[in-house]
Amino acid sequence: MKRKKTFSRLLAVTMLPALVLGGCNKGDDSAGKGGEPSEAPTTISFYSADTNANWVNMQDEVGKKLTEKTGVTIKAEFAVDGSNQKIPLMVASGQYPDLVFAKGDANLFVDAGAFIDLTKLIEEHAPNLKKLYGQYMNRLKWSNKDEAIYVTPTLQPVNQTSFDAGGTFQVQHEVLKELGYPKLKTVKDYEKALQDYYKKHPTIDGQPTIPLTLNADGWRIMISVTNPAFITTGAPDDGEYYINQETMEAKLHYKRPEEKEYFRWLNHMNDIGMLDKEAFLQKTDQYEAKISSGRVLGTIDQEWGFGNATNALRTAGKENRTYARFPIQLDETTKDASFQSAGYTAGWGVGITTSAKDPVRIIKFLDYLASEEGQILMNWGIEGKHYNVVDGKRVIPKEIMERKINDNANFSKETGIGLYLALFPRYGDGVKDSTGNYFTTNAPETIKQNYTPSAKETLKAYGVDMWKDLWPKEAEFKAKPWGVAYNIPVPSDSSINITYKKVEEITRKRIPEIILAAPSKFDQLYDQFIEELNGAGAGKMEQDYTELVRQRVKLWNN
Repeated sequence: MKRKKTFSRLLAVTMLPALVLGGCNKGDDSAGKGGEPSEAPTTISFYSADTNANWVNMQDEVGKKLTEKTGVTIKAEFAVDGSNQKIPLMVASGQYPDLVFAKGDANLFVDAGAFIDLTKLIEEHAPNLKKLYGQYMNRLKWSNKDEAIYVTPTLQPVNQTSFDAGGTFQVQHEVLKELGYPKLKTVKDYEKALQDYYKKHPTIDGQPTIPLTLNADGWRIMISVTNPAFITTGAPDDGEYYINQETMEAKLHYKRPEEKEYFRWLNHMNDIGMLDKEAFLQKTDQYEAKISSGRVLGTIDQEWGFGNATNALRTAGKENRTYARFPIQLDETTKDASFQSAGYTAGWGVGITTSAKDPVRIIKFLDYLASEEGQILMNWGIEGKHYNVVDGKRVIPKEIMERKINDNANFSKETGIGLYLALFPRYGDGVKDSTGNYFTTNAPETIKQNYTPSAKETLKAYGVDMWKDLWPKEAEFKAKPWGVAYNIPVPSDSSINITYKKVEEITRKRIPEIILAAPSKFDQLYDQFIEELNGAGAGKMEQDYTELVRQRVKLWNN
């Protein structure tokens, strides 16, 4: 799933316990504007099940400005590995921080009575949050049986317009250029391009060329190995499930015969020596190091999954070894559904726990961040320092833009630009503020301006202006009335979660075995894999999840 998304784009973070949320304004845009906090600071603890390697305790420039504007100082504890392992222990202890981002485990807090209902707080103290969520307030309700609001959703920006595509099949610009920009529609096209170049260049800069590598480190196996099975066979991203749009029936996507054939192709790539022998052994830093060397011709991943490596290539003067991306399919009978509309998906977000001494103060702080001033600050930084207003338009100076692109990790740590967006509610790309400027910096003009010379040359060769132009359009698909299945709350007393853990363990063990096996054993091993999933209770899990999907559709269409 798009933990994409989360990140997708969920930012990488690693830090300490405690979140100091100080004096928040009174809930309107005018409060706290003179740099003086409207109330005395107060300390509130926060825990996030995400990581954030760039977190510096709000000592970045945006963080300091937020403190100046609101009296808020944030110190937070983030999961080291991006897992939810600490969440059940926290709930079992009954000892909660004041704020929690639990990713997909918010249900544990709700079922334990640990999250408070935010409905009244938002209604009375958060006009900016109400404006931000707008027509989607109904989607913030927890369930048909419990229509309380327990989290302010942060997984997806509100009214997001995706101007560009970030995945999934990546291939070096240098490869495409030398081959005369070949047709790339199917996995066989992709295979041929990698193979043709590899035969000519068995080494790059004195090191063995790697035709194709993958990242199977922990949860990243979904992004790089298993999600592409449904992407290449025309299904949208609903996590580990495939949802029949007519019947709303859910089933594990691995059971689709089409996906079996995708894994057969990966098995074939391994058999002919095109797949990196270390693909299922390497850690993320090793994966990035290989890409940074310039000797990896292709990878199957989302662009954010190897952004550090891309920046390293650009810094090293190897921008021709960075990557173009294509909506590759198993064959030409399907089309990539990455841009199928799911509406606003709500779901994962930040909840205020029963341990919070002053929930009103917290909701006012979140409301400030949802204001125009807060959104501009988090997205653009400080006027006169990180951007200028020229003829009424916000413009990022060239030197700032170059730092943002080429040294993003250090830029983020120093400036704080973009650092807070994954933590709190926000407007999406394409939404304009009252001045007619976009809230975010991701406008089509800016994106195109920042393409490398090789990217611009590749795009021109394929007759398009942006990567997204290569993908099927949103209008070609029927909107999904359930949003995305992976963020539907699952009751903690349901057997779904227990079975899912078993399914996840089986999948992460068997899929690599299947891909690395001799082709003569592929069918037998894949059939055994499906039998093992069913034996773990997948059938009952699918039935129960089908009911949750149908309930979600009913709730959102009340």
